Formats: sequence, C-alpha cells, structure tokens
Amino acid sequence: MKRMLVPALMLSLIVSGLFLPACKKMTPEQLKNSMEIIDVETKWVSKEYRAWPPKLVLVPVISFRVKNISDKPLTYVNFNAIFKFKDETKNLGDNFLAAIRKKPVMPGEVSPVITLKSNYGVEGKTLDSFKNNPYWKPVVVKLFARSFGSEFVLLGEWEVSKTIDFKEDQVVTPVVEKKEEVKK
Repeated sequence: MKRMLVPALMLSLIVSGLFLPACKKMTPEQLKNSMEIIDVETKWVSKEYRAWPPKLVLVPVISFRVKNISDKPLTYVNFNAIFKFKDETKNLGDNFLAAIRKKPVMPGEVSPVITLKSNYGVEGKTLDSFKNNPYWKPVVVKLFARSFGSEFVLLGEWEVSKTIDFKEDQVVTPVVEKKEEVKK
C-alpha cells in the first residue's frame, strides 16, 4: 500500500507544479505592461429606431485592438468600458466583454477588433435632433482590463467622438411610369 501511495503523491506534486504557474494571478502592473491599446475609434450607433412615432436611441461605442507587448501569450483577457458624461460621476452605461479567449494574442501580434457598446444611451426623435442639439454633452469612456483573476486595471480614457454611424430610413416615393399612347 505504501509503495503505491508514494508514486501517486509524487505524480500529483509534479502535475500541480506544472499547472500552478499557469494559474498564477497577474499583478495590475504586469497586465498593464503586457498590452498596448491601438486603433481606437469612438462613435455613436443606433440601439433603437422607429420612423413613426419618431424615436431614435443612440449609444456610445469604443472599438480597439490589443497589441501584445510582452514575451508571453495574452489569454483570458476581459474588458470593461464605462461611459460617462464628462465631469459627471454617474455612469451613462457600460459593457463587459470576455474578449480574448480561445485564440491567444502571441507576443508582438495584434488582436482582431474588439467593440464595446454602452447598454444605455441618449434618446431623441431624429438624427437631426442629435446633430443640431447645442446641449449635447461630451461623453468619455474609461477602458479597464482584467486577466487570470487580477484586479481591473485602467488602460485609458477617451472622449467619444460626435460621429454618428446611423442612417435614417429614406422616404420612398413611388415611380409612376407613363404609358405610351398607341397610335391608331
């Protein structure tokens, strides 16, 4: 019995020794220093639209790519974007996304585009009601990341542009074809 217990115990120690470094919690500094946020784009997109009665809800969005600037693959990275009106403490909306999962971003490589869209936005009636609104307040987005049980780390803060990626339905006017008169 003792003979079987010793090899089993040794095997379990060896196996756990192999997997412990993979489960090690990243420090905030390690996480922040392992990636660079590039190709950042902010804009507003439609969350809800109807022509009648007129209603348009626009939400802010941030899109970006992650460049791995470390010497280890980036895996299991979660992102959280918090959208706020500038100089206010209350959130306008947020979005959490488990973005980098099965396919790691290898050292020196860049991730596909990651997009985080606020769950809440601003309501108006038409596209012009947004474009011509003198009271449209600037919105900022703070981007956070976390990996392998680390704390959330602030990666940056960007002002959301006033670009609106939405087109209202166009009025359809019927085309009336003239029939040629038949000569007798």
